[in-house]
Amino acid sequence: MPIVNILRRNAKEYGNDICLVEINPSITENKRRTWKDYELIEPSAPEQYRREITWAVFDEKANRFANLLISRGIKKGDKVGILLMNCLEWLPIYFGTLKVGALAVPLNFRYTAEEIKYCVELADVDVLMFGPEFIGRVEEIADSIDRVRYLFYVGEGCPVFAEHYDSLASNCQSCDPNIELSDADDAAIYFSSGTTGFPKAILHNHESLMHSCKVEQNHHSQTKDDVFLCIPPLYHTGAKMHWFGSLISGSKAVLLKGTKPEFIIKAASEEKCSIVWLLVPWAQDILDAIDRGDIDLSKYDLSNWRLMHIGAQPVPPSLIKRWKEIFPNHQYDTNYGLSESIGPGCVHLGVDNIHKVGSIGKAGYGWQVKIVDENSNPVEQGKVGELLVKGPGVMTCYYKDEKATAEVLKDGWLYTGDMAEEDEDGFIYLVDRKKDVIISGGENLYPVQIEDFLRGNDAVKDVAVIGLPDKRLGEIAAAIIEVKEGYTLTEDDVNIFCMALPRYKRPHRIIFADVPRNPTGKIEKPKLREIYCGESVVAKQNEINV
Repeated sequence: MPIVNILRRNAKEYGNDICLVEINPSITENKRRTWKDYELIEPSAPEQYRREITWAVFDEKANRFANLLISRGIKKGDKVGILLMNCLEWLPIYFGTLKVGALAVPLNFRYTAEEIKYCVELADVDVLMFGPEFIGRVEEIADSIDRVRYLFYVGEGCPVFAEHYDSLASNCQSCDPNIELSDADDAAIYFSSGTTGFPKAILHNHESLMHSCKVEQNHHSQTKDDVFLCIPPLYHTGAKMHWFGSLISGSKAVLLKGTKPEFIIKAASEEKCSIVWLLVPWAQDILDAIDRGDIDLSKYDLSNWRLMHIGAQPVPPSLIKRWKEIFPNHQYDTNYGLSESIGPGCVHLGVDNIHKVGSIGKAGYGWQVKIVDENSNPVEQGKVGELLVKGPGVMTCYYKDEKATAEVLKDGWLYTGDMAEEDEDGFIYLVDRKKDVIISGGENLYPVQIEDFLRGNDAVKDVAVIGLPDKRLGEIAAAIIEVKEGYTLTEDDVNIFCMALPRYKRPHRIIFADVPRNPTGKIEKPKLREIYCGESVVAKQNEINV
């Protein structure tokens, strides 16, 4: 069943219920003004702290956008790029695109103008939707993206080189275009995170999207009464596919525009959120803020909060131990996934398996997994190999890249590029990315293992381990360490702490600096290599990526 049918059902059965809330914590009470105040200053509407829409309005907005696209000749198979920060308009635009039979193409809000141009051209985008944060970047490339037929602007103060989406869509019919769709029809193009080079365009069909709805609800048991706090960017499969649990259950979700600990706790309290998905740095920041006394939990009502789950990166067991000490009634879960496997859930820990914290779990709902050696033969239990996944959510292909597709899709199995091992109970543990493995003096070093160990030091806020060139050993492990506020840490302190590691796993170099992460929480190791490894290593890495 195409995923747009769920939206139609929700509009019919839950039409008057709130489905989406947008909260912008940067707009505080004393900054708010009335419409009258703003009429004296500027004709545009004031930015609001909180906005909401119902399922009926959501569906109506999707229909109006679909009819706008049809009026401009956009048809089944065409592509609509979405370059927006999280907002109430985001998901109706996405579903309006799908209702036409066009493909939604979400774009990373951190892309430079050249990266936007690269992705728009790679995905053959016909319409580009963009918001106020991107005016300068889109204007820079507007004359050179020849394939893009229409530039639609979402927000106040439309630039002269684009058309105003709001005014155009509001004049379009609100009836459903009822374009016939099948599970096999193409639905969306997502881009890989680009942590190993230029992003690839990942093509998914309607069956993939629908399967992710089923996976999310099966794993986290969403009901109509749940409220999901969505913080990560909607352009990424992780955020959107977790939200699909709200879609399939007809429940409310809150889009929070900000990641400060006090923003998250306040939103969870005010909106009575029951499910919150965090990235590791955000969870650590919340715990640190509570420890410092910056957040007084007695001032908040968090009684509805039942589940905290984390994805997108390995989770330090020490973090969850701290979390459970402060929030003993919370269920905990983690999901593993890739954009190539329609986001989270192809491997799943499960709320009943907190004793296995550190593991990513077992095969998720409707998925198969196996771990293989370099010849694609299954490895023995306890041995490290590459993780493979198979199921209805695997991508159709890398769009317009047969060679790259053939490298990772074989007999229906997706080769993830992640190294993993399975314990005696069948639980899978990530070891590292295949390309991030450090070969030092003939020994394979897996940075994630060293990073997890170093995070056990109370003074370490974040850490990344990369390989640096070495004449004698080939490569050595270097630890880039970000120290927690209020703590001190020296190189000697780290070396003494690492005495508990086998000698060959101990970092040979300690660097105190910020650890860069992308919006989905992944460490930007190419950026670190560029900073610390030198041009020759970066060039070599680029050759590998190509």
